[in-house]
Amino acid sequence: MADYLADVRKYDATADEGAVNKIVKHLGIALRNRDSSLVSCSDPSELDRVREKWCMKKFGETDAAKCDSVIEKVCQTMSGVNSKSRVTFYYLVAKHLGKLSAL
Repeated sequence: MADYLADVRKYDATADEGAVNKIVKHLGIALRNRDSSLVSCSDPSELDRVREKWCMKKFGETDAAKCDSVIEKVCQTMSGVNSKSRVTFYYLVAKHLGKLSAL
């Protein structure tokens, strides 16, 4: 857990440890596989999955364009990193949507 929190804190120095833990718990077994533990901003199907499963399903966001805008913003924020942690990516999406309290 500490590794996930440390990675999130590279982008949000005051990251909520409880929120990070909830994301880790939500992702569960997906984090055991290297490929599924990372997000690829260059893969449209990956970004569609983040929009549909995380942004819209988890948080109930109905505006797909808003989700896409937030996902693009997170991709830009993490652009210097080749291996984007799914936990960090999801945390930043939730934060930009103002949904950290909904985790």
